[in-house]
Amino acid sequence: MHLSTNIINRLAEKRKRLNSLRPLPAVAVRKLKEHFEVEMTYNSNGIEGNSLTLRETFLVLNEGVTIKGKPLKDHLEATNHKEALDFLYDLVGHGKKITFSEHLIKSLHQLVTQNIEKDWAGRYRNASVRMTGTPYQPPSALNVPALMNDLIRWVGNQQKKLHVVELAAMLQHKLVYIHPFFDGNGRTARLIMNVLLLQKGYPLAIILKNDRKRYYRVLQSADNNNYKPLVEFVAKAVERSLDIYLDALTPSSKTKEKYITLSKAAKNSHYSAKYLNLLANKGSLEAHKEGRNWVTTEKAIQRYKENRQRKRPEREDEKNHEGSSPRIRHEI
Repeated sequence: MHLSTNIINRLAEKRKRLNSLRPLPAVAVRKLKEHFEVEMTYNSNGIEGNSLTLRETFLVLNEGVTIKGKPLKDHLEATNHKEALDFLYDLVGHGKKITFSEHLIKSLHQLVTQNIEKDWAGRYRNASVRMTGTPYQPPSALNVPALMNDLIRWVGNQQKKLHVVELAAMLQHKLVYIHPFFDGNGRTARLIMNVLLLQKGYPLAIILKNDRKRYYRVLQSADNNNYKPLVEFVAKAVERSLDIYLDALTPSSKTKEKYITLSKAAKNSHYSAKYLNLLANKGSLEAHKEGRNWVTTEKAIQRYKENRQRKRPEREDEKNHEGSSPRIRHEI
């Protein structure tokens, strides 16, 4: 198990709260769906080098606008990705169990790369590829069909053994590691990850473009069979989406928790902003990113304190960080 009990319990509690609000208001669901489609399209494509901004992505997807000075390929990547998301939502929306298969993976890839890689959309590569900037080199094209078959079998064997967030994170990496297509592997893997999550009642989980460097680092750790950083990274993305849904759908302002920056939270707690940043990065504190900044709530900090007190007396290193600015290496 690569997820701590603390994170598992938080995800379960927030999903339970979200389910308790069902049936969700149709207008609110439509707005949230639109928001997440634009945000995921922008971030997932941006990780791979797409130059459209978040606002430009919105205009392309919802207004049909052509952005002057931006490549046609970037526009096509945006509209293709939205079509793939619509396909994914349609699959899950029927309420039937989705058969996880190579056909499903190829179908999503075909949608992601249509009109861009016409000859190879939805088809495995037939030649080796070289990865620049990394010591890792994908397997021979001759081995791809067998590896993909093994991957499908692995998912089937693990679905009842692993927490869905852990399974989704590991699946994403394993697909990218095989690198079955010439292009579009990352975008397809992030979509496939969300197939598993949406089926279990979680909102769409988004890997942020601003976290690209850290994302690559945790993927590289997984290359060495160290999955814990990647699983925790994905869990935080899942929790972020749950927070956004709950914030938008909680009916009473009295029950809402107001999100504040870590620097502001530090002023009202015994912890420094740097230490809160460390806790957020580790997943120990309920927090998510808005843009480049972590945000949390005062109640989340209080829950963290209570959880630590229940487990064991406050650790000495934690005492040393209260009210101070410790020398901690941070990831932005």
